[in-house]
Amino acid sequence: MTYFWCAGSSLLCRELSRVAVGRLLLLRSIGSRSRSSVAPNPCVDAADACTADERCHRLRTAYVAQCLGRAAPGGCPRARCRRALRHFFARGPPALTHALLFCPCGGPACAERRRQTFVPSCAFSGPGPAPPSCLGPLDACEHSRICRPRLLAFQASCATIASSPDGCLRDQAPSCLRAYAGLVGTAITPNYVDNASARVEPWCDCRASGNRREECEVFRGLFTRNRCLESAIQTFDGGWPPILRNQLDSHQDPEQSLLQVSTADAPLEGSSLLSMLLVLALQSLF
Repeated sequence: MTYFWCAGSSLLCRELSRVAVGRLLLLRSIGSRSRSSVAPNPCVDAADACTADERCHRLRTAYVAQCLGRAAPGGCPRARCRRALRHFFARGPPALTHALLFCPCGGPACAERRRQTFVPSCAFSGPGPAPPSCLGPLDACEHSRICRPRLLAFQASCATIASSPDGCLRDQAPSCLRAYAGLVGTAITPNYVDNASARVEPWCDCRASGNRREECEVFRGLFTRNRCLESAIQTFDGGWPPILRNQLDSHQDPEQSLLQVSTADAPLEGSSLLSMLLVLALQSLF
């Protein structure tokens, strides 16, 4: 992970960070759109649609800036990062935030971009190189007024129905995905495990769970052995094309947006330097 450093007042630094991240997301959108004409990538389309929407773009820029922020050596501001992510999924347009999180992928490039959607090196994994026991995050969630109701909602909304072919009741999939998205930014934040599948799980395992092994496995099974959740993620593309087509068609070209941002931000001294530094930081994200 590469971090950036900014001297001067904290208010100015925050503003420069916001501007630089916004510029980079717009530049990324423009560049990736031309590449997607060669190899279609639904996750690139989702990013383009979010960039075209003012609220989605603002909230996405905010969490990227927080999750790439400077903290103690070797660490990241995980609490601020996760709070910004919760704001993104709670306040952003659901059609667009879900498109970023559940974009359907047919290849590793798309799947890797999907896996990197919310800066997992800060929001998902760590701080150690190996995942901890799930009992720690689970206990933290049980005692959190933010996490506990979201976990209960996820359990209820994504409960597998044995008699259903795909594990879900009719019309259950959308509520399951909403509940899953609600867990992102909590103590048990889940994510895709690789770029070869749509499997998800939290950053933890049950190897050091002692006499609570069964409880730990039941918790992990909510993600790793959940037919309804798996089916909901894999069939998300059912409503995909209209969402992005309508969103992209209703907003101006990102190149024009970039010109407007660059012109408006010209008086901010030092923003060009910070933008260059953030390019290095965002390379690992995109």
